[in-house]
Amino acid sequence: MSSERPVATLAVPVQPTDHTIAPVDAGVTVVEYGDYGCPTCAAAEPAVRQLLALYGSGIQFIFRHYPLEDAHPHALLAAEAAEAAGAQAAFWPMHAMLFANSEHLSRRNLERYAAEILLDLLRFRADLDDRVYRQRVREHQEGGRRSHLRATPTFFVNGVVQDVSGGMRDLFDAVALAHAVSSDSPCMPAARAGRFARRTEKEDRR
Repeated sequence: MSSERPVATLAVPVQPTDHTIAPVDAGVTVVEYGDYGCPTCAAAEPAVRQLLALYGSGIQFIFRHYPLEDAHPHALLAAEAAEAAGAQAAFWPMHAMLFANSEHLSRRNLERYAAEILLDLLRFRADLDDRVYRQRVREHQEGGRRSHLRATPTFFVNGVVQDVSGGMRDLFDAVALAHAVSSDSPCMPAARAGRFARRTEKEDRR
């Protein structure tokens, strides 16, 4: 009998309500479960942007919330802030702002970021006060638990978990492989993808 742990798969398929970059018919779909207060998630963000730049419309990227509230007390409210921004068609600008300021996620700072990306502040504040989007965040967390998440960030490539504990190059390699076998997408060689990943990781350490 094998003692290997089964490979985790994405329990909740991509939904119309997910926040998505690139077309739904892309050859590769990457889902990230992340936490805006997580230093590792923030450090991974430049590599994610590089991955999207490499593949363009050949990759679909989805971000889902998995705030680790015990470790990062502001993460839940930050996730709600991102959803409130999304209701004003500004999820991705807020997403970028939160990861760029992952150590400063107090309510006052969240309202400052909302002002900087020109949100309707009265509506934004009311949404946070009323916890309008907390249930959506909880649904993401439940989906993460059902997908057997153990840490953030966790990435799924075409529905299969990809371990990045050894570095983001492993995600680049997995996407390169999935891209190569996609029926209607040209291949991005794994070696080239790996070079981009290594370069990004070096830049993050500077």
